[in-house]
Amino acid sequence: MKMKIDEELCTDHGRCAHFAPNVFRLDDDRYNADRGGIVEISAGEEKNATMGLKSCPERAISIVEE
Repeated sequence: MKMKIDEELCTDHGRCAHFAPNVFRLDDDRYNADRGGIVEISAGEEKNATMGLKSCPERAISIVEE
């Protein structure tokens, strides 16, 4: 599973990292450190990553279809 972090929509809520700290990293300004890129979700982290995706009030995270 892969997820894309939209650079323009991410507005530093940090909720994604709260639910999936092993998947989503925050920079010093609390923005997703991988915004503008794609994150590879490791096995066993899919549920947490999905919770992080759903918790984003800006809908800045989306699943990348493979």
